Amino acid sequence: MPLIAISDPDDPRIAAYHAVRERDVVGRGERFVAEGEVVLRLLVGDASRHAIESALIAETRVEALAAELARVPPETPVYVAGQTVMDAIVGFQIHRGVLAIGRRAPALNSVSLLARLPQTAVVVALVGVSNHDNVGGVFRNAAAFGADAVLLDGSSCDPLYRKAIRVSVGASLVMPFTRGGSGEALVDALDAAGFETLALSPAGDRTLETVTPAARAALLLGAEGPGLPAALMARTRTVSIAMAPGFDSLNVATTSGIALYAVTRGKAPKFRTRR
Repeated sequence: MPLIAISDPDDPRIAAYHAVRERDVVGRGERFVAEGEVVLRLLVGDASRHAIESALIAETRVEALAAELARVPPETPVYVAGQTVMDAIVGFQIHRGVLAIGRRAPALNSVSLLARLPQTAVVVALVGVSNHDNVGGVFRNAAAFGADAVLLDGSSCDPLYRKAIRVSVGASLVMPFTRGGSGEALVDALDAAGFETLALSPAGDRTLETVTPAARAALLLGAEGPGLPAALMARTRTVSIAMAPGFDSLNVATTSGIALYAVTRGKAPKFRTRR
């Protein structure tokens, strides 16, 4: 594959990479930024749900990324720059030296996504989880424990936000997800698709280890602090995670990992990555 050398940070061909952090705030519409070797590997891998539009690689990383770059479609430009030029382009010192612009797959809605899942399935649903580290952590756990999909309400963070992708180690590129609407609409869709929804809360009616999940099970999680709205918990089966006396708080991403382990024990992971 021909590599395109970039020596001028203002070269119009790499305009999509300018001021990465500032543009994270306003969003990129149909496009997103992928960062790091592992994330690039997933973006160009067979399991990716999204397409790569271009890549920007530090010249010192090209040799080590030969296998990943070989999987980039031949019509996709791969730009190469020295570290100083690359830092000037993106607006900060980019230690990993690997960036790519991806194009989102067509958006899914929760009803159609749930309808195509198998009769035995596990999904995670997030309501009001706006922190990108937590959303990325939930996606990483969902992929690691073989969940089938993640549903997010409209107030939750975009899983294709650059940092969310990075924290997920690329899991948000391969995990089917939907985002939008209210928490009530998510529970409506889960009910209609025959899922039993388990709402995680310190005030749960029973502890997680005593619950036998249904064939179609959904784990519902809210933001740290406020947690899930009472109206949603009233519509679901509430469960807690047993903890030491005097402490009942866990990070939401940590909670998702414990709960996913509990409901998926013995099931094979559904996602495979090329090594």
